Amino acid sequence: MSISLRDISFTYATGTAYEMPALSHISLEIPDGQLIGLIGHTGSGKSTLIQHLNGLLKADSGIIEYNGRNIYESGYPMTALRSKVGLVFQYPEHQLFEMTVEKDVEFGPANQGLQPVEVRDRAVSALKQVGLKEKYWNKSPFELSGGQKRRAAIAGVLAMEPEVLILDEPTAGLDPKGKTSILHHLREIHEERGITIILVSHCMEDVAAFCERVIVINDGTVAMDGTPKEVFRRHAELEKMGLSAPEVTYVCEDLKKAGIALPDGITTVEEARDAILAAYRSGSASGGNTEGTE
Repeated sequence: MSISLRDISFTYATGTAYEMPALSHISLEIPDGQLIGLIGHTGSGKSTLIQHLNGLLKADSGIIEYNGRNIYESGYPMTALRSKVGLVFQYPEHQLFEMTVEKDVEFGPANQGLQPVEVRDRAVSALKQVGLKEKYWNKSPFELSGGQKRRAAIAGVLAMEPEVLILDEPTAGLDPKGKTSILHHLREIHEERGITIILVSHCMEDVAAFCERVIVINDGTVAMDGTPKEVFRRHAELEKMGLSAPEVTYVCEDLKKAGIALPDGITTVEEARDAILAAYRSGSASGGNTEGTE
C-alpha cells in the first residue's frame, strides 16, 4: 500500500477558545496507482486530510505510513516525502512565485539536487504533459489565465516526479472546455506514469467521469468509500450531507419513474446515452411497444 492512515485525528487551535475538531479517527488505505475522488461539503475536513498526506499538518493521534514507513518517526525525511506526495493547492497563486513559468516549474527539481540539464528536461516534459503551450513558458505566471495558472502549478509538482499527485479543486472556475482539457491531461499522465491521483472536487460530474474510487468526508469522518456507482446511488444520503450525485443520475431516475427501463448507478452522460439507446432498441422505453419507433 502506498499510503496508510490509521486512526488519524486532528484539531485546530487545541486548548484555545478557537479549538475546532477537523478529523476524527480516520483510517484509509490508498494503494498505488488509484484514481481517487475526495468529496465533502465545505468544512467537512477534506482539505485538512490531504495536508496530512504529505506532512504539511501533523495528526494529534494516529499513524500515517508511506510505503510501509511511519512518517511521524524520528528523523523521517519530510522533504523527500513532499517530493513523492505532491500537492497542488486550490488557488495556483499560492504556488507560483518565480519570474517566469519555466523557472517556476524548474524550482522543485532544482531543489532535489538535479543537474541543470535534467532540471530543464523535467520542466519541459511537465509543461508539455499539462498542455501549456511553449509561448507561455517565458511569461510571468501572473500574466496567465486561470486555467493556464492551474496547468503551470500542476507542472511544477509533476516536474518533481511524484508517486502521488493530490489536486485540490483543479477545475474550479474553468469553463467546460477547460475542465475537460485538464482532466484529459491528468488521465494521460496517470496512464503514462501510473501515479496515484487524488482529486478533491465539488463537481460530481468530474468525479464520476474521472475517478475509480470515491471517498466521502463528512464532519471529519469517512462517511462512504466505494466506486462512483456505489457512492452516487446513495444520493439521498449524500443530500443529507450537503452533497449530491451527478445531474445525469437524477435525470435517469426520473426517466425510470416514467417507465423507461434503465439500470441503476448511471453516473455519466455516456452511460446514460448508451442505456437509453439500448432501452429504445429493446422496446422497453415505450413499455414494450415499438410501433412507430422505426
